[in-house]
Amino acid sequence: MNTSIESTFNLGGELTVNRIGYGAMRLTDQPGNFGPYPKWEEGKKLLSRAAELGINFFDSARAYGPQWADKIIAEALHPYNRDLVIATKGGVDKFAPDQIVTDGSPKTISKQIEDALTNLKVDQIDLFQLHRVDPNVPIEDSVGAIEDARLSGKVRLIGLSNVDRAQLDRAISVAPIASVQNRFNQAETRASAMVDYTAERGIAFIPYGPLGAHPMKQGAALPAQEALAWLLRRSPNIIVIPGTTSIEHLEQNAATWNLV
Repeated sequence: MNTSIESTFNLGGELTVNRIGYGAMRLTDQPGNFGPYPKWEEGKKLLSRAAELGINFFDSARAYGPQWADKIIAEALHPYNRDLVIATKGGVDKFAPDQIVTDGSPKTISKQIEDALTNLKVDQIDLFQLHRVDPNVPIEDSVGAIEDARLSGKVRLIGLSNVDRAQLDRAISVAPIASVQNRFNQAETRASAMVDYTAERGIAFIPYGPLGAHPMKQGAALPAQEALAWLLRRSPNIIVIPGTTSIEHLEQNAATWNLV
């Protein structure tokens, strides 16, 4: 490992996470990431192994399953070690494998936060992210609902996903933003300017699709360790969240620091 590259990031100035995390989207049924993971006990073992390897940032979402990814994380890792950081998302729901609905209304966001608290078995969500901006709801209103939950102690940190710079700036006018999660990898660099902008502001950038995989299909387009190492070198605010259902691949991903 290149000792000049930080292996951790201080999320929101409050939570120190290892920059190799785990994305839980694949721990659902296929096709369409819909339904509970059919190999439930194996999924729990994989999550436990991730924690053993030092992975302490786990990224989930209501839409994964829906809700099943949050539930399997809780079954596998609760009661959580003090250093574990569990992130989830809201504002998007899924009613069938091909029926994804964006709803960023404050009422829905507030309800989904309550559901996430129950599913994750926590009193406070470490990082709650707006999964997608609802074109019918001002982002200020969506983020405002999460900020209300933060002020009441139900959410610790707020993140955004699938946003541009203008939307990020509008959100920042409402609440402190700890992270941005947009698609970014070695072959798809459209979000490069956002990586730099968030780094300047001390905001984590969490690239989804770090291996170039299609969100609804299995299989990666890029060589895992090389692609992850490239991201870790790209900017110190990047936290990678490769998802896998294979303990062998999990262990290889966790060993990426050997190449950085």
